[in-house]
Amino acid sequence: MTYTFTPKGVCSRLMTVELEDGIIKDVRIEGGCNGNLQGISRLVKGMKASDAIARMQGISCGGKPTSCPDQLSKALTEALKQAQ
Repeated sequence: MTYTFTPKGVCSRLMTVELEDGIIKDVRIEGGCNGNLQGISRLVKGMKASDAIARMQGISCGGKPTSCPDQLSKALTEALKQAQ
């Protein structure tokens, strides 16, 4: 299942996650710090979405109350809800 998410409060503009049985198969993020986001995307591939959420949820960036990893955790949370 593929889910598209529009992040809020960060530089990235769009996140697309692909899940299969709760496992992250692919993550694509448009906008933001390209190298960092490619790294995050590669690190979470093959991981249980619930584990990735637990690791990234609540991370802030600079003075912002959120970050791209935090927004990705929100995207994964929503994707898991839709998959049920």
